[in-house]
Amino acid sequence: MGLTYDDRALVLDDVLVAADLHVGRGTGGNLAFPVGSNADLVERFRALTERHDPREVVVAGDLLHSFQTVPRTVEDTVAGLRAACREAGARLVVTPGNHDTMLDSVWDGPTEREYRLGDTVVCHGHETPESEAERYVVGHDHPTIEIEGQRRPCYLVGPEQYRDSDVVMLPSFNKLNAGVVVNRMSAADFQSPCLTDADTLEPVVWDESQRETLSFPSLGEFRRML
Repeated sequence: MGLTYDDRALVLDDVLVAADLHVGRGTGGNLAFPVGSNADLVERFRALTERHDPREVVVAGDLLHSFQTVPRTVEDTVAGLRAACREAGARLVVTPGNHDTMLDSVWDGPTEREYRLGDTVVCHGHETPESEAERYVVGHDHPTIEIEGQRRPCYLVGPEQYRDSDVVMLPSFNKLNAGVVVNRMSAADFQSPCLTDADTLEPVVWDESQRETLSFPSLGEFRRML
């Protein structure tokens, strides 16, 4: 099953996967652009479905941000995401994350703790997966990499990370999440139990301006280069 990287999401053949949308982040507090962040999520989500025409779209956890409240703007944003999938003829599936305690209040569609796509299992990654797979696609840690003083969201691709299986960790789809700089992190520093050897994790950055992916050496080699 081939992998295509695009705008913090991942395409596995005809299935689009995005993680950590955190809908509702920015609706409170002192942030100056809460409504714009929700519109950005829907617009980018719709653009992805139009570009890739997926059969299914899977949210790999943390569709929602708040543990306690679901403002009307959150309901509207989730409805917008659902409409984007419907317009593309794609089935939308959610694998709940640790932030999705209020999911039932806005989502009545397909929900799977772990979603299997052939030899790949998609889940949020905050808990130990139960299903056996050759590859796991997860979110949860919001990885970023710092290059020449600039932080960039990144995917982390790791061979034989969990039960001798490969793991691909997605960056947060929500641009309001600053992310965690992974340059010098060890496996113990990650929250997800799916990552067991940080030195072998290979960062992949989606360059939005050039619309291309940039691949970097493994974190172990990257640290030696700094």
